[in-house]
Amino acid sequence: MSDAKAPVSLLIIDDNAGSLEMLSSALAQPGVEIMTASDPEVGVDLIHNRRPQIVLTDLVMPRMSGLEVLERTMEFDPSIDVILMTAHYSTESAVEAIKKGASDYLNKPISISTLRERIGKLVQEAKKRQRTVQLEDELLASAEFEGIIGRSPLMWDLFSKVRRVAPHYRAMLITGETGTGKDLIAQALHKLSPAASGRYVVLNCSAVVETLFESELFGHVKGSFTGATTDKAGLYEHAHGGTLFLDEIGDMPLSTQAKLLRVLQNQEVQRVGSLTARKVDVRVVAATNRDLRAAIAEKHFREDLYYRLSMVEMQVPRLADRKEDLPLLERHFVSKFAAQYHKPIQGLTHRAQILLSLHNWPGNVRELENVIGHAAMMAMGETIDVMDLPVYLHTASGPMPEILEPVMAGPDANVGTLEEQERLLILRALEASGGNQSQAARLLRIGRDALRYKLKKHNLQ
Repeated sequence: MSDAKAPVSLLIIDDNAGSLEMLSSALAQPGVEIMTASDPEVGVDLIHNRRPQIVLTDLVMPRMSGLEVLERTMEFDPSIDVILMTAHYSTESAVEAIKKGASDYLNKPISISTLRERIGKLVQEAKKRQRTVQLEDELLASAEFEGIIGRSPLMWDLFSKVRRVAPHYRAMLITGETGTGKDLIAQALHKLSPAASGRYVVLNCSAVVETLFESELFGHVKGSFTGATTDKAGLYEHAHGGTLFLDEIGDMPLSTQAKLLRVLQNQEVQRVGSLTARKVDVRVVAATNRDLRAAIAEKHFREDLYYRLSMVEMQVPRLADRKEDLPLLERHFVSKFAAQYHKPIQGLTHRAQILLSLHNWPGNVRELENVIGHAAMMAMGETIDVMDLPVYLHTASGPMPEILEPVMAGPDANVGTLEEQERLLILRALEASGGNQSQAARLLRIGRDALRYKLKKHNLQ
C-alpha cells in the first residue's frame, strides 16, 4: 500500500554547480526530497532508478539538452512533471516543450518566489496522487465481494441479488458472455447458501462426450454398459448436501436435459442401469453464454428445463458495460501477478491505462487477466508500459518500440520461461544500443544499476 506521507522527490538537473546549490537551497521544504545532477546523463539514470515525481532541468547543457531529458522522461514515465528552464526563451521552443509533455517552461533569470510557487503546486498535486493511490488500495479492499472485484452500479446490483437469493434458491441460471466471471458468481452463491459446508462440484457440459453424459452426471451400476465394471456415483450424487455447478448447460444433450428436469423436480437420482432412485439434496446452479431462448426455438434446449432453471436468473455484465471497474481490476491483477512472478511491479503507466480503457474487451475479465499476466511477465521495471502489453493491443497506440518487435511478434515470441524472456529482452536491448549499457537501460525502462544486476544474473557480463 502506498504511504501518503512519503516525501515527494524533486530532481534538479543543471550543469552549473552554483545554480544547483542555489536552487536546492531555495526549494527545500518539509516533505520534499531534493536530488541533484550536474550531468544530464546521470540525471536520466536517477529518473530511472529513483523515479522522482518532479524534474527541474536546464534547457542548454553539454552532451544532452533539456528537451532530450524531457523526451526520455516521457518515454519512461509520462506522469513525471518536468519543468524546463532557459535563458534563451522563444515561443517556438516553449510550444515544442509543452507538446512533448513539459509541465512548464520558465525564462531565466527566474524569480525564486515564482519558482517556489510553481514547484509548490506540483508538490501538492504529487501528494494528492499519492493519496489517490492509497485510496484506490483501500477501495480495492472494499470493492471485493467473495473474490469478485467491482464497484460499478451493475456489479453492486448483482452482488445485492446474490446476497438476497443465496439463502433460498434450489436451482438457478447465470447468463453472460465468456470470461465475465459466471463461475465466480456460482461460487459466491454456494458460499453464502446453507449448503456452504457441503461440496462444490463442477461439471463443464461442453467437455463431456455425449454418450457418457448421463453416466457422468447421474452415475451407473456395474454391467449397465461396456466398460462399467463397478458401481459409480455420478456428480449429482457426489454433490449431495452441497452445490452442483453445471457450466455451459446450453451444450447438454436433449436426452440428458429431460432426465435432469426429472431430478430437479423429484430430488431423486436414478443411476444408469439401476431400477431404484436415490434421494439427493443438491442446489443446482447452471450457467451459459448462449441465448437459451434462441436454442429453444431451434429445438436444441428444452423449454420446460429453461423455465425450471430461470425461476431465478442472473446476468453477469460485460466488462465493456462496466469500464469504471477497469482501474480496480487492473490493480487486482497487477498485485496478483507481481506476487506470482516475484516482481516489484507497482502498477501501469498512464498511457498503458489509457490504451486498456480504449479496448472493447470482447473476452471480458478473463481477457484482461491474460493481458495483465502477459504484461507482468514482460515488464522489466516497476511499471507496466504500452510496450509490455500484447501485440494486438498496440494498433490503438501506434508502433511498439522496435526493440520488442523481434521478441513479441517474431520467432522468439514463444520462448518458454520468464527467465529466458528476460534474458532475450536484455540481449535485444544491448544489440540495439551497440553495447551501451546506459542506452540499453533506457530502452528497457530500467535503471543502470538494475541492468547491471540483471547482466550478472544472466551471466552476460
